[in-house]
Amino acid sequence: MELPTPEDLRERRNAVGLTQSALAERADVSQPLIARVENDDVDPRLSTLRRIVEALDEAEGEVVRAVDLMHEDVVNVGPDDSVTDAVELMDEEAYSQLPVIQNGVPVGSISQSDVVHAGENVGDLPVAEVMSESFPTVAADATVDEIRNLLDHYKAVIVTDGGEAVGIITEADIASHLS
Repeated sequence: MELPTPEDLRERRNAVGLTQSALAERADVSQPLIARVENDDVDPRLSTLRRIVEALDEAEGEVVRAVDLMHEDVVNVGPDDSVTDAVELMDEEAYSQLPVIQNGVPVGSISQSDVVHAGENVGDLPVAEVMSESFPTVAADATVDEIRNLLDHYKAVIVTDGGEAVGIITEADIASHLS
């Protein structure tokens, strides 16, 4: 068994969003001991180190990731599809916007607002001529906090693996997970 370094412990604690006090409580040790361990001021007993690592393992299991929230069925249109087809799909699925995906890769987004602002008689135009920028992308292991920050500025987040879309997350997905 390879023992974690003080820096490893600090990084893991910060990655799961725990304070030293919260970690100390979970590991049933004092906060000053956590601080001393992280600063490499003390060599803890193996049993103490094991409790700290187990508390971190448990906390990591509680972190909600993109893969826990995403819808794997990404309803989308292609850049060469007609605007009429995109509008019909939005109406059919009751969505106000859709990702535009080409060969599995997100290349833009189209919303009802994009269509309205494009003017009249745009139905036969390809989606590429009226689409907006793509929704931001995250990896499947992105945390709910990272996703929440993006959703403050965008309508959706695309989950990708190797550049290809494998899921989508909206504010409604986060809200339903928290309730």
